[in-house]
Amino acid sequence: MMGSHHCSQPNDLDTSPGHSLNGSFRKLASVISTHSVSGTSVSSKFASSSRRAFKGLKEYAKKLVDLETFTENLEQWVMERSCTDSNSAEQFFSSPFTIEELRKLDIALEGVHFQQLFRMPCSPYVSDDLKEDEYLAMEDFLHAITNGLWRAFWHKREQPPFFLSCPRYPGSKFYSIEKAISKGRLRELSGFALMSKLGSDRQLRWHQVVEFVLFSHDIVSENELKLSAGIICKALFYGFHILVSRCLSKTSNVDSSSVFLLVLDSRYGGVVRLGGDLRKLELNSTDPYHSVAEWIKNHAEVRVSPVDRIWNKLGNPNWGDLGTLQLLSATLYSIAQCNGPPRKSIASLALDHSLRLQKRWMECRLVENENALVPFQEAGGYDQGEIVEVDQDDYSVLSKKGSHLKLKQGEILVLDDQQQGQKAFQIQDSLRGGNPYLYSAVSVEYPVELLTLYVGAHPSRLEPSWEDMSLWYQVQRQTKVLNILKQQGNGSSNKYLPEIVSSGRVLHSGPCKKQTPGGRCDHPWCGTPILVTSPVGEPVSSIVSRKGPLSSEEAVRCCRDCLAALRSAAKANVLHGDICPENIIRVIDTNNNLLYMPVSWGRAVLEERDSPAINLQFSSSHALQQGKLCPSSDAESLVYLLLFVCGGSMEQQDSMESALQWRERCWAKRAIQQQLGELSAILKAFADYVDSLCGTPYPVDYDIWLKRLSREVDGSSSGVGDHNERGKMIEQAGGFSPGTSGGGGGSH
Repeated sequence: MMGSHHCSQPNDLDTSPGHSLNGSFRKLASVISTHSVSGTSVSSKFASSSRRAFKGLKEYAKKLVDLETFTENLEQWVMERSCTDSNSAEQFFSSPFTIEELRKLDIALEGVHFQQLFRMPCSPYVSDDLKEDEYLAMEDFLHAITNGLWRAFWHKREQPPFFLSCPRYPGSKFYSIEKAISKGRLRELSGFALMSKLGSDRQLRWHQVVEFVLFSHDIVSENELKLSAGIICKALFYGFHILVSRCLSKTSNVDSSSVFLLVLDSRYGGVVRLGGDLRKLELNSTDPYHSVAEWIKNHAEVRVSPVDRIWNKLGNPNWGDLGTLQLLSATLYSIAQCNGPPRKSIASLALDHSLRLQKRWMECRLVENENALVPFQEAGGYDQGEIVEVDQDDYSVLSKKGSHLKLKQGEILVLDDQQQGQKAFQIQDSLRGGNPYLYSAVSVEYPVELLTLYVGAHPSRLEPSWEDMSLWYQVQRQTKVLNILKQQGNGSSNKYLPEIVSSGRVLHSGPCKKQTPGGRCDHPWCGTPILVTSPVGEPVSSIVSRKGPLSSEEAVRCCRDCLAALRSAAKANVLHGDICPENIIRVIDTNNNLLYMPVSWGRAVLEERDSPAINLQFSSSHALQQGKLCPSSDAESLVYLLLFVCGGSMEQQDSMESALQWRERCWAKRAIQQQLGELSAILKAFADYVDSLCGTPYPVDYDIWLKRLSREVDGSSSGVGDHNERGKMIEQAGGFSPGTSGGGGGSH
């Protein structure tokens, strides 16, 4: 046996090969950091402590050159492990990657451009000319993978520190494709090696191999779509030599604990992964083939992926399919083994998926009515491309045409309100962390109450950005929704809902050259939409951030007040669609009582084709799955809000898939009910009730829960009626709707 030092240190990556693909690469980072990446290999320690073992391993590498003999010693074992009709499931080779890991990688790579320019030949007949084309296509394919992954995860503008070269057999020299073709040795090549450029040695050596690619025409089993036993043995043959070369090298910068081997033909592909501790290799045997085979059987870890189609019938790779994702994942691991963890994680790249998805939904609805997005408008007052002079004073407000209107404390803003005429407001402060679209203000005529003032996007922005679309929802669409809610109340106010004070367009100082009352001139303020609402409050996200979780009494009050608002909206067939801590404010009413109120109604759902906002933390399961709301969606989001304000455990989500899994797991284990139950029995009961409704067509029985919550808050069941029912008793509900008693039967 070998000496006391490891040639490859304990391999966390081996024990759970795909787990570092959970998005953070933290585990992979810890694994790599334990190995040599600075140019001093752990094998140097091994060599100095056990020169005899080092020499023995080197001799094994020289003697182990006959692939047929190696295969004879291992093929039966591989066939048994690959047999699908075996009685023991434990005998099967497990895959290096899980489906969930590949899904996450697929989402992370949505915005990454992979392109194979040299198409893979599709003819079933392989001539010498086609053989050359296949190798050239394979080289281009591997280059596209390596280049794409490097620029996506490591350095966007730097060239990858790798290149491709081709060996004939383990220990042989490396050839470029052009040189192999010119020397007539193309058919002798065994495949491709992804080589590291790091190091000063100009001669190519096997310890520089980052990843090995076997390219053959007999990789698939005769009877099933899986790697044949012979090709798996061949992969293990090369894998063992690469591990030994890394271990024997004094300058290798590649992790020597495992190696990924891609196995491809001109249609299909799969991955074999070999890892293990070479200390346990018996070096005193007279038969090195038998010794290595026993080490692989008893001490190494072999993983074999399923086989899948890589190229379509036109010779183009199926980049988003299972087979190619397996190759991408293996290459990503291999690069990380050589160069350390990437600068960008899978999770950070996957975060853009939700934004792209929501943007796509908005793009798809550009052609719908005003319930979706602001219609496309031509800029008025000047032709496209015309140079417009702007007074120097204007640049203090907007640095360029189309910038957002930014206001300062004390400035007076005059609106043209079509219903009330001109209204003037004085800016008091910027709200919500200095957002340039949200201010507190007072009416110049009646400066007794603080108001909320929303500033929309200037209509000259012909290609609306994501931010401008958000402002359109905050101003124009919220104006429409609040008007609908006011009409439902026959014009009277509801203390649980924000109220429109004024809405219209900015009137700027100086002459206005607009041609029509609804038009605009070339002044950078002209036509900017404004919405003024009452009251002003502090978002619960800010409250929790400053003071920590709410008390049980405040959490119950928050639930009661929000439900009262949602009930009033539901009577107008309006669903909020964006319940989250930033959109619930705490205000002080005229009686100096605390009150919680849902605001930001711009993403409200008025009809079937409207889409809610998507929030990975607080959106309902139905919204994440379908992009639509069910009757209980707002109530489900309210439960997540309660969990947040009560200090419950809420994981940060990086994709819709993980968000849905978190919801399914929490509801199945009743984790949300348990956490809320530690603070309040009635909140636990309400969570149980919502659990029974989620995903169903049944409406929320607001009345019965408002009665119960009001009894908890005020000691009575009064005070939460509609605008015209204040001070009256809530009517006794005739009974619970389906699932009222809780029990968790909903679909998440």
